[in-house]
Amino acid sequence: MVRSANRGAHGAEDLDLKSLPEHVAIIMDGNGRWARRRGLPRIAGHAAARSAVRDVVKAASELGLKELTLYTFSMENWERPRREVSALMHLLDQTLAEQIAEMDEGNIRLAALGRLDRLPKYARSRLDRSIERLSQNDGLRLNLAISYGGRAEIVDAVRGVARLVKGGKLSPSRIDEELFRSFLYMPDLRDPDLLIRTSGELRISNFLLWQIAYTEIYVTDVLWPDFRRKDLYEALAVYQRRERRFGRLGGLNRRRR
Repeated sequence: MVRSANRGAHGAEDLDLKSLPEHVAIIMDGNGRWARRRGLPRIAGHAAARSAVRDVVKAASELGLKELTLYTFSMENWERPRREVSALMHLLDQTLAEQIAEMDEGNIRLAALGRLDRLPKYARSRLDRSIERLSQNDGLRLNLAISYGGRAEIVDAVRGVARLVKGGKLSPSRIDEELFRSFLYMPDLRDPDLLIRTSGELRISNFLLWQIAYTEIYVTDVLWPDFRRKDLYEALAVYQRRERRFGRLGGLNRRRR
């Protein structure tokens, strides 16, 4: 794990485009602190964060990354004050409405993972319509983790497996990692090569617990509303200086799903 006060020392031209990660996941943290430092309500930080999302998604698409997963709204976030939760749901709806045309023009696909049935009807409807509109694109897949928790995902997968075993449709002896993966929210989701966390906190906050077993982790002190493509480039540059071993000896740079 690297903790970095971002130096902004790298640009896209400094990266080896042939050795970029296929999948980058981001824990977008620091909206509340960003607002508090400015004497603003927390929702102002969430609203400001939309600029960071837009710039990073565009940069990831332009670099040719295959997947970008953003921790948009956690299961724990439902416990926040009702007014803040409502504002976040309306921001999701508004952001999708405003950015859908640009994402379509950028050949970006959209997907979502989590307990989506908990979303308000208007937000779920907007999300479903947006996913459908972008479904024929074949560029960057933008995955939004919404109403998501890593433990909840594993519990839901266990329930799915247990139902088959109880119904006599699956023998316990057949259960392995690949079969279990097929019961996750997005079975075809690549394991992230790189996990970025903003705001300097050194924890993974119940995010993609199954998928990040061998993910490289990069932490920056930059608060998410201030995060821009130069910060993404810095994280990618650090990633490219590492040797990924997957628990084995050195010299293994191949990716694992």
